[in-house]
Amino acid sequence: MASSLLRTAPALRAGLRARAAKPIAAMASTSFVRGKATLPDLSYDYGALEPYISGQIMELHHSKHHQTYVNGFNAAVEAIAEAEAKGDAKAAAAQAPLINFHGGGHVNHTLFWENLAPNGKGGGGEPEGKLLTAINEDFGSFETLKKQTNAALAGIQGSGWAWLVKDKTSGTLSVVTRPNQDPVTGNLEPLLGIDAWEHAYYLQYQNRKAEYFGAIWDVVNWNTVSKRFEN
Repeated sequence: MASSLLRTAPALRAGLRARAAKPIAAMASTSFVRGKATLPDLSYDYGALEPYISGQIMELHHSKHHQTYVNGFNAAVEAIAEAEAKGDAKAAAAQAPLINFHGGGHVNHTLFWENLAPNGKGGGGEPEGKLLTAINEDFGSFETLKKQTNAALAGIQGSGWAWLVKDKTSGTLSVVTRPNQDPVTGNLEPLLGIDAWEHAYYLQYQNRKAEYFGAIWDVVNWNTVSKRFEN
């Protein structure tokens, strides 16, 4: 039962798929160890994204919120194993929503940290090369992509994410949203995700979340996004 539940949990499938095949695609290869989630290290200091994202937000977001998803995922995995050992299929099945929520939160945030870099040190600017060509073909311009993404973020009711994704069959780019911590799955490859949960911006921007949506483009790591696109 435990193995069946884990296989059918979309969030875990997304993380394990990235781990097994293309580490750069979801950056989850170093954050799942023997089936357990671990908090990934950041490649920059908490204060390195200022003034666009404050060090206080980054520290809380990474060390507290992301850690909570890691802990919740691991606890759910252990609960499934314990329920299976007792032959309690109902109790094991009850953990599936927690696997999806916390596993999705872990995978989404692992991607998110890799999306970012200090301004002028890999962050900000515009995409180049094949990615920029694809953006121009599918959106008309980079500015249009930003406007569509910001509009999608503004349209999220409650908590969620906006993603720049690539269709695995056609290769075309589009912007999609996902509620809560639902990960991008199926035939779409996540390239760039922007967190619209309040914990990602409220301490700095309060109710001015549109300012956060505008500021985050100054710390997007387009090199990482391009590698995901070309992989």
